[in-house]
Amino acid sequence: MHRLTAAVLTTMAAAVLAVGAAFGIVAALNATPEQPNVPLVSFESGGPTGSPQP
Repeated sequence: MHRLTAAVLTTMAAAVLAVGAAFGIVAALNATPEQPNVPLVSFESGGPTGSPQP
């Protein structure tokens, strides 16, 4: 019976740690600021046309 109790307590502790880690990761990801969605390259004429010349 003692081993069963130890196994149950160990399983419960592992589950609590896993849930706590998951909530911590989600909280850390929500705390980071949103990155601006700005393109690094923009084409004034609407985009490249034709194939590039070597």
